[in-house]
Amino acid sequence: VAGECDARLGWLMDYADISRAFNPIWAKLDHLYLNDIPGLENPTSELIAAWIGQKLKPRLPLLTEVVVAETCTARCVYRGEHH
Repeated sequence: VAGECDARLGWLMDYADISRAFNPIWAKLDHLYLNDIPGLENPTSELIAAWIGQKLKPRLPLLTEVVVAETCTARCVYRGEHH
C-alpha cells in the first residue's frame, strides 16, 4: 500500500486491515485446485498476482502492488491493470 503516513499514529494502515481485506480472497485460493477458479484456468504466477490485485483493489484502495512468490528467488509483481 502507499499513501500519506498518519503523523499521529505513525503508520499508513494497520496490517490487520490489510489481512481483513485479503483473507476472503485467500480463502478462495488456499488448498484449492486453482484451474477451477474462474479467471485462473491457467494459474501462472503472473495471472494469480493480477487476479488477486483486481479482487483486492476495491477492498484496499491504497493497494499499489501484489507479489506472488513461487520460490525464494522466483516471484511476480503486479502493479496495475491486466487486460
